[in-house]
Amino acid sequence: MANKIDATTLDLQERVVSLNRVSKTVKGGRIMKFSALIVVGDGNGRVGAGLGKAAEVPEAIRKGIEDAKKNMITISLKDTTIPHEIVGKYGASMVIMKPAAPGTGVIAGGAVRAVLEMAGIKDIRTKALRSRNQRNVVNATLAGLAACTDAATVAAKRGKTVEEILG
Repeated sequence: MANKIDATTLDLQERVVSLNRVSKTVKGGRIMKFSALIVVGDGNGRVGAGLGKAAEVPEAIRKGIEDAKKNMITISLKDTTIPHEIVGKYGASMVIMKPAAPGTGVIAGGAVRAVLEMAGIKDIRTKALRSRNQRNVVNATLAGLAACTDAATVAAKRGKTVEEILG
C-alpha cells in the first residue's frame, strides 16, 4: 500500500458506510453490540476506512473514525478521475474502476461511492463483482486506488520521460 498519512493535520470528512447490530445470547438474555464501518477523506486524494465496535452506536462510530484515520492512503488523481482502469481485489470482493470524461459523475454503488466521494473523485465508472460484503468492497476499492499510478511515477521508476510513457 501507499505511504501512511498524519491525519491530525488534515480537514477530514467522514461517512458511515454501514451500521450493524449483533447480539450474543447469554444466560441472562441477549447482549447487543454495534459495529460501524466508516470512511474518512479530505476530498483531495487522501482516504481511509475503519471499523469500530462498541456497545453504543456513537462510541462505535467514534472508534471507526479513529481507525480510519490510522489507515489513510494517498491516491493518484488525474484531474477529476483516476489515471487508468484498475481492478481492486480484497477477500472475495472485486471492484472494477474505469476513468470517465468530465461531467460523467460517480457511477458507483453505496460502499464504493462512499470511498470515491471521500477521496475527491468526481468522474468514474465502477462495478462491484462477486461478494458484495460492504467491508470487503470498501477494502477492495482502497486496494485498487492504492495500486493506481500516474504517468510521472511510472516514468521515474523506468528512468524515462512522461512523453515516452504516454507515447
